[in-house]
Amino acid sequence: MKRPDIKIFCDFDGTIAVEDIGNLFYREFGEPQICDEYVLKWREGKISSKECLSGECKTIRNLTLEKAFECIDKQKIDETFIDFVKFCEQKNLELIVLSDGLDLYIKRIFERYKINVKYYSNSIRIYDDGTAEMIYPYSDNICLKCANCKRNHIINNSSDDDITIYIGDGYSDRCPIEYVDYIFAKKDLLKHCEANRISYFPFDNFKTVQTLIEKLISKKRIKKRNTAILKRRELYLLEP
Repeated sequence: MKRPDIKIFCDFDGTIAVEDIGNLFYREFGEPQICDEYVLKWREGKISSKECLSGECKTIRNLTLEKAFECIDKQKIDETFIDFVKFCEQKNLELIVLSDGLDLYIKRIFERYKINVKYYSNSIRIYDDGTAEMIYPYSDNICLKCANCKRNHIINNSSDDDITIYIGDGYSDRCPIEYVDYIFAKKDLLKHCEANRISYFPFDNFKTVQTLIEKLISKKRIKKRNTAILKRRELYLLEP
């Protein structure tokens, strides 16, 4: 019996990157107090992710591409991710990074570590006067939990027959995990799963994730998650 295709979706900030680089970026070049207020409102569900990110971005002053790269080049990733990428390639597991952060730093960091992985994220435009503007190429007008709609990327990059896996740590990961079969969680996402009785695997680094996925794919039959099947079905029924 042929093994179903396995699609792995992974958050970037705080999951692959050690720090939440997006949050650090706005605080570094904008107004930290105002940024904190936007983030608090977002976490409380009072504003959308786009409203939060655009609000933070509007506080940015005196930014240049050189300053941005200087900040980005100080950031590190969980280096066990490098071996995890190789593992996915060897086992023919499709890996896609989904981030509510910025392609500016994801591209730069992936190039530094020589990582070649498909990713979807938001963008930023830096102007000559030092201000900046957010760009949202993958937003959804109905699902507002992510400015870069992670849910849509999962649906668009997997079929109902695939086994889907999500790896994440934070608030922007709460929506997409509803549509996958297996969840790897830490930090705020782990707390969310615990509070809502969502099945998950805890992890500290990608070595742990790799070990557990190796056990999963060694099984004769990999089960799908019924709640994820139902959530995907609900979404299809909503489509015009």
